[in-house]
Amino acid sequence: MLATMTLVGLAVLAVLVMVFLKMRRTDHLTAMMDKRRASSTLVTRADYVEGREQIPVALSLTPDTIYYENPDMEASFELSRIDEIEYSDDLATGRDVHGCRVLRLRSHGAAFEFLLDKKDCDKWMAALPPHTYGDQSTAARAV
Repeated sequence: MLATMTLVGLAVLAVLVMVFLKMRRTDHLTAMMDKRRASSTLVTRADYVEGREQIPVALSLTPDTIYYENPDMEASFELSRIDEIEYSDDLATGRDVHGCRVLRLRSHGAAFEFLLDKKDCDKWMAALPPHTYGDQSTAARAV
């Protein structure tokens, strides 16, 4: 009986720790978004998709750069180095993204995908319209 209670207690503790860490990450993302808001045209939450993993990030757009960051990662793209901007209802792997839209950036043959809420995706499409290689003027006019 004591062993059962100990195992249940450890399981509950593990769940509480996971919930705490997730809430703490959300707080960090909110702080990062607040920091970027002053210098950015657009700031939203997104999930950066790397293989099967979805990493929550703060996604922000300045006149010349897209930033995606969380407490473990700080990364960016210069808009001049992005060859193609695409919005889609599924990932490049064909996997459906229920209730979300995909912002896909291609740069030098590599694709980077971000999951956005549909309302946030509309904001991104207005600020950063889709374009293909050789049509950089569309992206420059939008920001």
